[in-house]
Amino acid sequence: MKTRRGMTMTARDDRDEIILSWQELFDLTCGFLSAHGLSQAQADALAGALCNAERDGCRSHGLQRLPGTVETMAHPAFNRDADPVPQALTPAITRVDADYGFSILAAERGLPLLVAGARRLGIAVLAVNNGFHSTALWPLVEEIAAHGLAGLSMNPTHDWVAPAGGTAGALGTNPIAFSWPRRGRPPYVFDFATSAAARADIALHRQEGRALPPGWGLDAEGRPSTDPAAVLAGAMLPFGGHKGSALATMIELLAGPFIADRTSRQSATFDGGAKAAPCHGELIIAFDPALVGTALGKDEAAQDAAEDLFSRIERQGARLPGARRHAARALSESRGIAIPRPLHERILSMMPPAG
Repeated sequence: MKTRRGMTMTARDDRDEIILSWQELFDLTCGFLSAHGLSQAQADALAGALCNAERDGCRSHGLQRLPGTVETMAHPAFNRDADPVPQALTPAITRVDADYGFSILAAERGLPLLVAGARRLGIAVLAVNNGFHSTALWPLVEEIAAHGLAGLSMNPTHDWVAPAGGTAGALGTNPIAFSWPRRGRPPYVFDFATSAAARADIALHRQEGRALPPGWGLDAEGRPSTDPAAVLAGAMLPFGGHKGSALATMIELLAGPFIADRTSRQSATFDGGAKAAPCHGELIIAFDPALVGTALGKDEAAQDAAEDLFSRIERQGARLPGARRHAARALSESRGIAIPRPLHERILSMMPPAG
């Protein structure tokens, strides 16, 4: 099978989905972004994040987001050639201005200084500013864990979420992700929105014609609704009532004013109705869990205590966060990555003519 840009698609081609290798998927995604004028560095970074999400079965953060990048790149402030450069403000704090490109490239470029700072001081902060954000947080904190560090990341979005007891949007979906390194095993990683569901999950329900579970959102009049279109036009709800609302508020403060960037309300105002990905900041923190333990001669004991906690969870039959992603990753590596045929066809239809 040939795409409009001449790439060969291999493996199984079923009625409802096609199967691509990771490289084929990356070439398709990167080619799409480049064809729409995105610089090579920006395209490579964003394509890698989207393909990794698709590989790991996180479809709401995978290629489903690719068509929307065209709307984001059409925003008057978007910079297709953004070339972010990290700044070491102190030994513990690195800032990267994404320069109104996609934030993933800025975060990746700031990672080496973040890792070096955490190894030297035990804790370090990376502040990403002025980035259009459309990717999951877990890939970066998983990469932090690959360096033997624990990672924490968070960002605001747009004010789509009503606070607990409220009826209109005031908070963002405000995701938070955390990773903990493990010896000889994949890291412990969680990544979730502080809303009852990610906005992309609600959009996926609308696309597939499925009703939402109760408690996910409100319509434009502030009434509970299970209609995904009505919730997208109204307000989402935080998970766990006042607890999710409080966590979302914490993220607004730490990933907004704390790093001198936009709150979700300011991000929505900046969008100006363009329907682009939210443009805001991202706070990333890395910790060295071995530093104190090594200094006290208790590093091995601390690692054993962490593994004991994980094993006690798993022995009960409970699943550790991230386990589903790693299982999906193994399947993708053995059989290829399944892409819904309608999504694949939509991507090809949006590809500008070659030449």
